[in-house]
Amino acid sequence: MTTSRVAVVTGGTRGIGKAISVALKAAGYRVAANYCGNDEAAQEFTKETGVPTYKFDVADYAACKKGVAAITHDLGPVDILVNNAGITRDGTMHKMDCDQWNAVINTNLGSCFNMCRTVIDGMRDRAFGRIVNVGSINGQMGQYGQVNYAAAKSGIHGFTKALAQEGAGKHITVNAIAPGYVDTDMVRSVPPPVLEKIIARIPVGRLGRAEDIARGVLFLVADDADFITGATLSINGGQHMY
Repeated sequence: MTTSRVAVVTGGTRGIGKAISVALKAAGYRVAANYCGNDEAAQEFTKETGVPTYKFDVADYAACKKGVAAITHDLGPVDILVNNAGITRDGTMHKMDCDQWNAVINTNLGSCFNMCRTVIDGMRDRAFGRIVNVGSINGQMGQYGQVNYAAAKSGIHGFTKALAQEGAGKHITVNAIAPGYVDTDMVRSVPPPVLEKIIARIPVGRLGRAEDIARGVLFLVADDADFITGATLSINGGQHMY
């Protein structure tokens, strides 16, 4: 591994993103963690980990260009991109409004285009790149009340396969990780009786840990992971064998 590699993690200061940022830094990468809204959490994250943070909205292409330019200025060209940022705006179709749909599609899926388009030219010029897009078990099997989220995450898996074909000749690998239910703030907000039923359907008998996902990212971004591209790594405790 080249220790000078620069890695960007979107949504990188909390939950799964935080674990990914911390794991990459511990492995010797120069990490930049993106965030959008919670300044206090971002400041605490940097104080705790030493990883610098960059505030910009990944759903906004112009903001992504500006944010990546700042990261490149501070740390160097981006070799590794982890598209982790995501939100939920749950509701059944007959109750969902356009704002709920657009917010999730733009943040969860549109951000993958915005960030990849911003870094892809540099990766092609340097003939090296590692892109990991964080999908979801619910993008693989669907989920009641999440047509927006499931559509966005399913789109990530198709996006990954297509971009992998484009990048392969330039030594750019593009893969996805599909986490199952991971013990994060988002999952903890599920009512306890519902969460108990979810855990009962996980063969290993527990929720995932953010560190479980981070280990998968480390595997896929390694310099010698160059024969793995267009793949989706499911990390879900056996809940959905896809």
